Amino acid sequence: MSGNTSFDQLQPATPQQATVYLPYIQGSKRTLLPYAISLYQKGVLEGHRKIEGSDNIPFAATWNVATLPSDLTRCRMQFDANSDLTYEVMMASFEFISFLIELMENYKRHRVTDFSKPFYRKLLRADD
Repeated sequence: MSGNTSFDQLQPATPQQATVYLPYIQGSKRTLLPYAISLYQKGVLEGHRKIEGSDNIPFAATWNVATLPSDLTRCRMQFDANSDLTYEVMMASFEFISFLIELMENYKRHRVTDFSKPFYRKLLRADD
């Protein structure tokens, strides 16, 4: 997937695939769920971390695709193609898919492929 990721070209996951995640995903987020699952199944995403008052930093995220919502997903992010700027985070796949939904909502609003602040807090372990 290139930096100009077009979520419009994503094929939604099947209703059967989406149903497994429904208990974990609430409200308006459910409309994007089939697309987030489809993105999740690709296991890779490129985007740009928005930095206030500075250039956006490119990132590449890769992750393992888990079978069940409660299975762990290990997400690896590398910033600026620099191995010193590589971070890993593990979470239940339903939680990661929820972050992907936020990323897609963010993209619709700002046309920038970037994760949410809570995701980065988790990635950089600011909440520990």
